[in-house]
Amino acid sequence: MNQKLDIITIGESLIELSTDKSLTTASSLDKYYGGDTLTTAIAALRLGSKVGFISRIGIDCFRDYLLESWQEEGLDISHVKPVQGVNGLYMIALGQDCSEKQSLLYRKKSAATNLSIEDISTEYIQNSSVLYTTGLTQSLSISAREAIKEAFKIAKENSVITAYDPNYKSQIWSEEEAKEAFDEIKEYIDVLFLNVRYDSKVVIESSSIDNTMKHLWDMGISTIIIKSTEEKTYYVGHNGKIETVKFIDGEVIDDTGAGDAFNGGVLHALAAGMPIYKAATLGSIVAGLQIRGIGAIKSTPSHDEVYQIFKGQNE
Repeated sequence: MNQKLDIITIGESLIELSTDKSLTTASSLDKYYGGDTLTTAIAALRLGSKVGFISRIGIDCFRDYLLESWQEEGLDISHVKPVQGVNGLYMIALGQDCSEKQSLLYRKKSAATNLSIEDISTEYIQNSSVLYTTGLTQSLSISAREAIKEAFKIAKENSVITAYDPNYKSQIWSEEEAKEAFDEIKEYIDVLFLNVRYDSKVVIESSSIDNTMKHLWDMGISTIIIKSTEEKTYYVGHNGKIETVKFIDGEVIDDTGAGDAFNGGVLHALAAGMPIYKAATLGSIVAGLQIRGIGAIKSTPSHDEVYQIFKGQNE
């Protein structure tokens, strides 16, 4: 591929099955696709960024559906490699009044666990502006962790912006494992996304915004965005200064993938040359619209939906 990309994400794809009923009473489930870095990729792509995805896809009954869906979106999949095996799957059920959320995840030994250094192309990364991944990608396998470290090293050597979100999930791995994975690549990270409730303690064992920011700046990470769900606020730290961006008000139907969609909005804006505060503002709009529907990518908004609000806020 000769076309320069704005953003490359590395991670797994999952089949998403969702319903607004409970799993007990639902007679059918809607099929879509998801995955944290894929949600970020599609969020940025729908805003107008040129985006590539590095992954392994299983040769199963969902393969053609996934590949055709991504091609229709315009996602560059030249570095998505097929492998014998199955694709991971998760289910979302919201219950009768959308307040009794149930979720199930099946990803053990999925195709994406085969990610390795062999999937990392120096030329592909050099031909991009931003490289992004998460701790969930690192949690797939030892070979996936090796691939991420190599990719971030290449990006740093070639002045490609590196962005990372620990996206810690206690049901996936331990705090110790997540911290070890972060420590492997922290010297290469330019932009770090954190959830104050889960990720901050994993990264530096602190839930203090100020302490976390200072520690990470001292570590050499220049840009940090910390999400506080309780305060409905994003704390944006850059060059020693902290600013705040409030969540967009609105009814929350399903928050699956909201943080990933936010990250996609931010990375799109950064790749387009926006300052970080404006980028976080745009990301908050993406997340605020995304939570008004069911599912991760299925409810991710379009360029026009997001920019109509964004331009209105900046007039």
